[in-house]
Amino acid sequence: MFSRQAFRCAQPLKQSLRNYSAEAAPKKSNLTPIYLAVGLAGLGAGVYRYSTSAVAEPKERAKVFNGQDWVDLKVSDVETLSHNTKRIRFAFDDKEAVGGLPVASALLTRFKPEGKEKFTLRPYTPTSDEEQPGYLELVVKAYPNGPMSTHITSLKEGETLAFKGPIVKYAWEPNKHNHIALIAGGTGITPMYQLARQIFKNPDDRTKVTLVFGNVKQEDILLKKELDELENTYPQRFRAFYVLDEPPKEWAGGKGYITKELLKTVLPEPKEENIKLFVCGPPGLYKAISGGKVSPQDQGELSGTLQELGYSKEQVFKF
Repeated sequence: MFSRQAFRCAQPLKQSLRNYSAEAAPKKSNLTPIYLAVGLAGLGAGVYRYSTSAVAEPKERAKVFNGQDWVDLKVSDVETLSHNTKRIRFAFDDKEAVGGLPVASALLTRFKPEGKEKFTLRPYTPTSDEEQPGYLELVVKAYPNGPMSTHITSLKEGETLAFKGPIVKYAWEPNKHNHIALIAGGTGITPMYQLARQIFKNPDDRTKVTLVFGNVKQEDILLKKELDELENTYPQRFRAFYVLDEPPKEWAGGKGYITKELLKTVLPEPKEENIKLFVCGPPGLYKAISGGKVSPQDQGELSGTLQELGYSKEQVFKF
């Protein structure tokens, strides 16, 4: 877990800010859906001939989660990402089915620890695409005092975990905001990545995205490859700033903890029109940056650094 100290910044960032007011031509990416229209027409002597085959409608895939029932999913693959983090793939019984989660939302997981009468419940945001058929993936970091994270990262192929959902967090629509900022710590990156992925896979969504991501060590940066792909593909609309409490000597990013000075420099200004700031991470991050939630239904009052910088409660959402 992060301590409160995990979000100070010992020295200014060496990362340069980018001007990203206009979208550059995106590079080839597997994040953008490809839609195929098939037709056949022949022209001869003024007479049109048409194929008798009808154009196939997109297949409506079954959805695994209905918001009511618990679904047991079997582990089909486990990938070790670091000394305490794994990517676990859970297979659907129907290989053509999709999870079908709206963005942004999470799934509730449960298991009963040995010798306990009550289930342990924890929400997790899948890191696989919501429309990926056949499976979902979780990236989970095991915490010493985290019963669910320890349980999930100990699962082997063939073992199961119960899921229920979706739990809708923030209903996203294309161009809902002109510019959003994602302030994350540790595993709090997963709902941020879900939201960013949804924005950039939609060619009609022109939202700008700024990410500030704090971690202890470089190897703790989850989904770095995926985030780099977004930044390289959409350099005019996505920028990421990383802060490490214990950086290596060659580290060129932020050193220390997330500070007011850093956020003032990289976030959209409070007076900008139609912006939204999202916060997700350990308790220390919430306390320092935005204040915590009262409950899943009550965002609580805004406090901390964002309040001091002049943002309003309506401009901030706490995952």
